[in-house]
Amino acid sequence: MKRGLLGLGFGLLVALLVFSQSMFFVGERERAIVLQLGEAVETQAREPGVNFKLPFVQNAVFFENRILVFEIAKTESLTADLKAFEIDNYVCWRITDPLTFYRSLRTDIVAEERLRNIVYSQLRAAIGSKELNEVVFTKRTNIMDEVLKKSDAQAADYGVTIVDVRIKRTDLPNRQAIFNRMNAERTRMANKYRYEGESEDRRIRSEAEMQRDVILSQANRDSIVIRGKADARAIEIFALALSADQEFYEFSKSLEIYRKSFRENTRVILSDDNPLLKFMR
Repeated sequence: MKRGLLGLGFGLLVALLVFSQSMFFVGERERAIVLQLGEAVETQAREPGVNFKLPFVQNAVFFENRILVFEIAKTESLTADLKAFEIDNYVCWRITDPLTFYRSLRTDIVAEERLRNIVYSQLRAAIGSKELNEVVFTKRTNIMDEVLKKSDAQAADYGVTIVDVRIKRTDLPNRQAIFNRMNAERTRMANKYRYEGESEDRRIRSEAEMQRDVILSQANRDSIVIRGKADARAIEIFALALSADQEFYEFSKSLEIYRKSFRENTRVILSDDNPLLKFMR
């Protein structure tokens, strides 16, 4: 009798254990997926209520179905007009596809870190394309809508929907830091313009020197040609003059030699038959 009661009690205990391992409850604010050896065995998440699984072989992983919120620490951003300021913002998100979320991110901590990088990069890109007045006043709502749209499109690959992105507060950073940054930026731009100017100067000078060399070479070539023609013409005229009256030419050349040779206080010793004295006899 006692053995029968013990066996019955043991059987009930085992049945209770198997039943407890087979059943699990999903709350209204949760969704769950069933895993077997670490892999999902279903394509859809379990809805709230009582659910069942294979005991000891399968286990359930629960995910929040509520909107979750995390904050992005204060960071410094630079606008299109090179104005620096600090912003801190928050992000509202929720898990819309638990199976995809588990396969890509697994935990909320990893998800928040991934979403923080996505939102931060989109926010920096949006702010960097706008001026400070637009970020703070005129286009702040449009900027946040743009950041939300682009961030949500990237987050969809992780089974996550970004519900809202908002800037909590904007502050100007340390003025000395602003001055140093602006000074560094202006210095960088000045060096860039100076380098471009020097490059353009070298280019213009090299082109001018090349054109100068071309012009000089052409001029030298033309001068050589002109001088050659002039020398040829002079020789031709000289030959014509010589052939017209050779004796007169000899006489005029002798007079020219006399003027250059017989100057004041000049002594020249010549023999009587020297041809130079032909016209002085």
